[in-house]
Amino acid sequence: MTNFLKRPYSYCSNLAVALVDRAKMTEHTFMIIVAIIIGVLAGFGAIAIRLLITEISSLSFPGDKTLLENIIDAPIYVKILVPMIGGLIVGPLIYFFAPEAKGHGVPEVMQAVLLKGGLIRPRVALIKALASSITIGTGGSVGREGPIIQIGSSLGSTVGQFFNISRNRMKTLVGCGAAAGIAAAFNAPIAGALFAVEIILMDFAFAQLSPIVIASVTATIISRYFEGDLATFVVPNYQLVTSWELLFYAGMGILAGVVSYIFIKVLYAFEAFFENKVKIPGYLQPAFGGIVIGLIALVFPQIMGVGYDSINNALHGQTLWSLALILIFVKILATSVTLGSGGSGGIFAPSLFIGAMLGCFFGSFVHEVFPTITAGPGAYALVAMGGLVAGTTRAPITAIIIVFELTKDQNIFLPLMITCIISTILSSKLSRESIYTLKLLLRKINLKEGTEINVMKSIYVRDVYSPKFEAISETDSFIDVVNQVVSKRDPYFAVLDGSNHLSGIVSIHDIKSFLFEGEELQNIIIAKDIASKDFESATLDNNCYDILEMMKQSGLIALPVVDSADKDKILGMVWQRDILDAYQKEIERKDMVATMVDKIQSSNTQNEVHFLEGYSISEIQVPKIFVGKSIKEINIRAQYGIDVLSVKQYVDQDQQHQVKVFPGPDLVLKENDMMTIAGEIKNINQLKGII
Repeated sequence: MTNFLKRPYSYCSNLAVALVDRAKMTEHTFMIIVAIIIGVLAGFGAIAIRLLITEISSLSFPGDKTLLENIIDAPIYVKILVPMIGGLIVGPLIYFFAPEAKGHGVPEVMQAVLLKGGLIRPRVALIKALASSITIGTGGSVGREGPIIQIGSSLGSTVGQFFNISRNRMKTLVGCGAAAGIAAAFNAPIAGALFAVEIILMDFAFAQLSPIVIASVTATIISRYFEGDLATFVVPNYQLVTSWELLFYAGMGILAGVVSYIFIKVLYAFEAFFENKVKIPGYLQPAFGGIVIGLIALVFPQIMGVGYDSINNALHGQTLWSLALILIFVKILATSVTLGSGGSGGIFAPSLFIGAMLGCFFGSFVHEVFPTITAGPGAYALVAMGGLVAGTTRAPITAIIIVFELTKDQNIFLPLMITCIISTILSSKLSRESIYTLKLLLRKINLKEGTEINVMKSIYVRDVYSPKFEAISETDSFIDVVNQVVSKRDPYFAVLDGSNHLSGIVSIHDIKSFLFEGEELQNIIIAKDIASKDFESATLDNNCYDILEMMKQSGLIALPVVDSADKDKILGMVWQRDILDAYQKEIERKDMVATMVDKIQSSNTQNEVHFLEGYSISEIQVPKIFVGKSIKEINIRAQYGIDVLSVKQYVDQDQQHQVKVFPGPDLVLKENDMMTIAGEIKNINQLKGII
């Protein structure tokens, strides 16, 4: 009873895991059940945040008309004061309780998946729900879908932490939460699942897709049961008048790509502006942003909130083309101010809003010029919504399926594909990063190439270089150089001076241009004359990612390895082929070890796995003599003959933990940490003896 009072979360978690073990269920069955739980929680979470936004909006802009009409009818002081008051509440709430809730949320989920194994603090769901509801309800120019995604992901992570889920499976549960969130937001279960694998996990080959699909479907069922099968937008009947229209949709794809690029750049320009130029405390900046939004709303009230009323007007051709054109850029400005100043909300709805206005403007123009072969502006507004989502998120499949699930009309598929794909391609050409990944890149996190880069950076030259290398003297004649190059296997030769110091490199490519020179010239040329010096040497402490970059710059497939203290002293050669072989082996080793670590950490009863005769992987508590020391200081491999595969560290008093797989040498071990180690059984037993 005392343990329960001290750590109720941990106690319930252990009890839940014990019940699961007693049920003797398979891993697949367990994941399906947990996915259903996450789907239910995310479904109710989506319902709750929609109700909360509605209540706050009704309180902020009271009236018996639509929200847009109530905002238009509101007094001037209300339009300015309400967003400011919302910012005064949201700023401290985020600043002091959960900074992760700032902004549009999806990049934070992606960062948690990449760097934290899917670990998200449970409080994020509550703070994000409150902050986003207040921001949107008081007129902030953001959407509710992003918050619902982050809330769902946080719930998925919380459930995973409750059941003490391993690192790899935790990512699946975060994907389940994200899928459930987007599915409940749009009543679109297929789009929800695709969003999770295309954006959050960025892996269509993801092994555990079935839990993500089940969570998505479950959340949709919950949403439909309590709110009915109501579409997010009132979508008119779509019609492709003639095949000539496909050319116009291609042109609209180009416009959507350009506008997507503008949206991304303006958004992060304002984030940088508020972070670097606005000299007021971070918790007060949302209030300043609220005042700006109120001033904009005096002229363009349509930009307040999620803007669904304005989107519906555009879909039904009830918006003037001139107003639609202006609202494209005003909405970009308003959303950038709201998020840049520190408000909380998503960019999904603003993307849909901007797309609807772009399509309404473009559709009005082409229908005016070509009335007999084009549909009305509403059709173009619908397709352009998908084009903007695809261009900003770089997720064309998700964008296509979302709009398709909104319409249930197969005729829209081809125009939608053309617009979304062209928009994605053009936006990618203009800016390599999406509206999500650019935020991570600004934090020095390369998400697109994270796995490859992280693995390459973990392999050092000292592990792959060859101390044996071919060398020639810089005074060797051209004929001697040719004879040596032709007779040896390696295509690169180190050129050494009289003191055996590195002078350059000669390859078979360097001597080709001299082979057909006159005999007189060949007799006077020596190795020093044809040696290449346009390269950067490697040292034993360089990682292989840096070496590959150096090879790319020099156009070489091998580099000399020199002493870091004496750059003229050559120690060997590092070859591109050896780096790639080491990379492949490291990937295979990580996969094998991660599977075994998961097997240990997902079981309460088994803390040791035998994988070769005489070798095992075991989970032990960190010995007291290791506490307060780094892995480098302890020198575990040299002292005990074992490797540290992972370290589980508890991050708060509720026993929530994060697992560091293949921890770096600078990681300091703490009391109550758990280490997963590998090595000979006798060495592991020796280490266990000192605990």
